[in-house]
Amino acid sequence: MATIFSRIVAGEILSYKVAENERYYAFLDINPLAKGHTLVIPKQEVDYFYDLDDDTLEGMILFAKQVAQKIKAFSGCKKVATVVLGLEVPHAHIHLIPMNSEKDVDFTREKLVLTPEEFSEIASALRG
Repeated sequence: MATIFSRIVAGEILSYKVAENERYYAFLDINPLAKGHTLVIPKQEVDYFYDLDDDTLEGMILFAKQVAQKIKAFSGCKKVATVVLGLEVPHAHIHLIPMNSEKDVDFTREKLVLTPEEFSEIASALRG
């Protein structure tokens, strides 16, 4: 059975796409820590980040770098945190989170609640 992320890539589940190429997909996290919090995934379904083959891993980091540059420009943050975290979806992924302090990357704190319109506006700005 395909993971929820594979179903997002296939268009079966709605996402707020930020970037895409033939190998990778980036979309807004629906439970964001900050406006612009984005997930980057390989289209290839592999559970564990470090089980990705070297070529895929390298390409994913370079793809994430391009997305992170857009997030930084959009949000005006000091840095974009790159976090590999999560057990609930068995599909390798990177969180890109705008941050001005390390407290901005605390996954135990309350998540933002955004409207569909806000998600669409952010995704559009990041694609721009």
